[in-house]
Amino acid sequence: MTDPDPHVLAPGLAPTPFTAAEIRTGCPEGRVSVVRNRDGLTAIRFVEGDDEGAWIEDTPLDEEGRPAGAVERERSSWLELQEHAAFPVEHTTIDRVELLGPLEQRRCLRYRVRRGEATLVFWFAVDLPGMPIRVDRCEGGQTVTIFEVVAVSGVPAA
Repeated sequence: MTDPDPHVLAPGLAPTPFTAAEIRTGCPEGRVSVVRNRDGLTAIRFVEGDDEGAWIEDTPLDEEGRPAGAVERERSSWLELQEHAAFPVEHTTIDRVELLGPLEQRRCLRYRVRRGEATLVFWFAVDLPGMPIRVDRCEGGQTVTIFEVVAVSGVPAA
């Protein structure tokens, strides 16, 4: 008997792009992802990490990248972060692709997840364990980018 795949969290779920352990290693204290969404820029910073999880701070930024609002702080376990990418296998397709964007060219796992009439598309950069670097929503022939990571710092060397 083989050991269960740590990327598969439960029967009926597609494998996640990263395990909780991979996310923990890839998101040390000080890692910051700057995300652009329809509301502007946000810095997502990992602080006070331990074996179980980390405190994560979200800070709104102005267009020059300076703090522009109150910091929201929340604790998440590494497993909870992995669970964010656990999608029903029957509604999910996974492809290996290249994505050219603000973070240059990146090898990615692209997850297409059907949700009713819409399809959500998540790009996970294989060298940046954690959140996707881009998320699109496709519906009625229209594609809207929900968010895109435009900068990352504090990433451990590969």
